[in-house]
Amino acid sequence: MAEMMDIDGNGHSYSSKGKTVLIAGNPPSAAKAIPWVEKYRPQSLNDVAAHRDIVDTIDRLTTENRLPHLLLYGPPGTGKTSTILAVARKLYGAQYHNMILELNASDDRGIDVVRQQIQDFASTQSLSFGFVKLSVKLVLLDEADAMTKDAQFALRRVIEKYTKSTRFALICNHVNKIIPALQSRCTRFRFAPLDAVHVTERLKHVIKAEGLDVDDSGLTALVQLSNGDMRKALNILQSTHMASQQITEEAVYLCTGNPLPKDIEQISFWLLNEKFADSFKRINEIKTRKGLALVDIVREVTMFVFKIKMPPAIRMQLINDLADIEYRLSFGCNDRLQLGSAIASFTRARSALVAAAQ
Repeated sequence: MAEMMDIDGNGHSYSSKGKTVLIAGNPPSAAKAIPWVEKYRPQSLNDVAAHRDIVDTIDRLTTENRLPHLLLYGPPGTGKTSTILAVARKLYGAQYHNMILELNASDDRGIDVVRQQIQDFASTQSLSFGFVKLSVKLVLLDEADAMTKDAQFALRRVIEKYTKSTRFALICNHVNKIIPALQSRCTRFRFAPLDAVHVTERLKHVIKAEGLDVDDSGLTALVQLSNGDMRKALNILQSTHMASQQITEEAVYLCTGNPLPKDIEQISFWLLNEKFADSFKRINEIKTRKGLALVDIVREVTMFVFKIKMPPAIRMQLINDLADIEYRLSFGCNDRLQLGSAIASFTRARSALVAAAQ
């Protein structure tokens, strides 16, 4: 069995087998080695950055001893795992590791694991009833959409059979990959991408705790590139801090390899105004000089197209063409040919705009 570790409120981790990994008194460099994603993972339900309606509902159900089986789904980095781990800490306190069985996508979770490991855990009586607020145990299945269909079908019966002593929490990104029979046995909560306000608030907390030098443009860039993924925002912040002492917009975009907004504006200007040959030459040059990926350019230019005033029919055709180019790039098609295709799409759009104006 794998060694279990926990992290206390001060960020000190310890092992349930008694092997000290990191405790107070260890060198400060050891604490710095912890990725910020784990270092600043919410330890209680009050620390969860967003989704207050969901968190408050789960908190109330937990307090009233009426916790149902849960199905938490939504994009990565939106707080699903953090929420359920915070619930487990609230319920079990120091007995945390004895009362939960946590299985991730990296574990083997075929039908045999459901019939043996999960069933064995659910069927055994816990001796920790006097030390915890809730007598039921918790089975946490992270990345449940990676489970085989056979394992999911086997899990149906296990959930029903051991409901009195065990609660199941399923976490996934794509709820359509969970069979309807399992969905109907759980209370579903959708974790949407985080609002910019909540991401900004949490980033400011980390920036203050770490004493970082981040200007307003750098913070805006972090929020924009995260797309509502808190984990991604913290990873970008940490990697940019390692590369540059002052975290500015340029430093963030340079670290991630994404094109700067001013570069996208310049590329869009060339696409909308320059001749085919000139546009191809200039975009290819800036792409090579700044090490930009064409797929990133296409995605950002598509967002720019939404802001430009043009007839709906022309906009729809242009976005459709850019979507086809992005699709082809995902299959590894030639960059130069796809760049030519993108410029050709804009050239056609310009001709249509001129014809519409006349």
